[in-house]
Amino acid sequence: MRVTMILPALTEATSPFLRPVKYALFPPLGLATLAGYLRADDEVRLLDEHVQRLDVDRDRPDLVVIQTYVTSARRAYQLADAYRERGTHVAMGGLHVTSLPDKAAAHADTVFVGPGEDTWPVFLADFRRGRPQPRYVSTTRSLHGMPPVRRDLIQRQRYLVPNSIVVSRGCPHHCDFCYKDAFFAGGRSFYTQRVDAALAEIVRLPGRHLYFLDDHLFGDRRFARELMAGLRGMGRLWQAAATVDTVLTPGLVEQAARVGLRSLFVGFETVNATNLPGQRKRQNIGTSYEEVVSRAHDAGVMINASFVFGMDDDGPDVFDRTVEWALAQGVETATFHILTPYPGTGLHRRMTAQGRILHSDWDRYDTRHAVFTPRGMTRDQLEDGYHRAYRDFYRWSAIWRAAATKPVLAERLRHLAFTGAWKKLDPAWDLLIRTRRVLAALPLLEATLDGFGGRRQAPEPPDAPAHRSPVAPGAATECADPCEPTCSPAGPRPGT
Repeated sequence: MRVTMILPALTEATSPFLRPVKYALFPPLGLATLAGYLRADDEVRLLDEHVQRLDVDRDRPDLVVIQTYVTSARRAYQLADAYRERGTHVAMGGLHVTSLPDKAAAHADTVFVGPGEDTWPVFLADFRRGRPQPRYVSTTRSLHGMPPVRRDLIQRQRYLVPNSIVVSRGCPHHCDFCYKDAFFAGGRSFYTQRVDAALAEIVRLPGRHLYFLDDHLFGDRRFARELMAGLRGMGRLWQAAATVDTVLTPGLVEQAARVGLRSLFVGFETVNATNLPGQRKRQNIGTSYEEVVSRAHDAGVMINASFVFGMDDDGPDVFDRTVEWALAQGVETATFHILTPYPGTGLHRRMTAQGRILHSDWDRYDTRHAVFTPRGMTRDQLEDGYHRAYRDFYRWSAIWRAAATKPVLAERLRHLAFTGAWKKLDPAWDLLIRTRRVLAALPLLEATLDGFGGRRQAPEPPDAPAHRSPVAPGAATECADPCEPTCSPAGPRPGT
């Protein structure tokens, strides 16, 4: 069987020659995971439009699989229609398809609602028998027995962070603006791999640097602690996403830092505490954001702070106040978003009932455009303020000001190096990606990350067990329920 698996280009990346660098950060792990369920004699191609051209006219597969995000919906539908015209069976899944399956079904022969670990193998068996169904709905949530990700299909040299990995699904909490509740409806909204399986996948990855793309790596703290125990002795450096209450959990971020954690994406979301209850961001209520940054920095962990503009209690002053707070705390990098009511979320339902949704042009549901009517400012003020926040935070003078909050010169220089490379060297990164020499630059990234570790953190307890094999003896199995209540970041990171 000939199979083509496609990640369509997002709004700003219709050509690999026009894309921003951020679209070449991570390979399409979701599709590579599904590819693991195919037979050894199946011919499969994995195509990512963000980094390579796709010639539909010359492609003649038996099956096309398209992963669809909100802002790639228009392009995904174009591709699906083109393949169907040529007689190819088209299957579509992903966040947008799950939220609007009837609309997607007008362009596909088969649609998948929810995650595909349980439905994808069933579909493959049906397809080989010549009886594929038009819709498969996920109800059984488990990563137990999942085959290894087909990393052989990923062209590592095309990505800035080829060593990305996902060891869990979803989040145990229910923030109003997050896509997760729509995607995981009908079953568990958070579940993990077995720790031994996660460690085995990590061992397969070359080099030292890892980037965990999980919505909330620490959502099950028992799993997280077992995973970190298994990482001990591997010499890995890694980045992940967490929540403010995770960082404040006694000993957790310190344990992570001792086994290589160097940067956390943290969903602060808003400097206006009155916004939090309305968005059901309960885990942020009553916490000290200053203490979160201090705890992470004391452990030698950088902060990538996520903020969302346009909540109902935000006024025109929110942009300057947010940037000012982040710079004063010495936050290394910041990610700003405009509040976006994704279809299927509680936010979308509420704004629809209030008559505040302006349109369904999915290209503009990208966290950079105001697609609803704000309460505390105009649409123009919201969009202009969003762009100004990025501009003001990443000025060289602002980068130096944030770096100057660090107590010693070496830490200031590392801050300058990392933050400058993150936003100021896009042309250089783009050249490395285009010339497929990005892997040669990864040791520089690893060296910078390595310099952030262990500045002021407590030494590791002497009786902590060292990692000795890819499979941790006695590792925790997959949890039936989250062990402790935490919550995910703001939802999709940029481009999802």
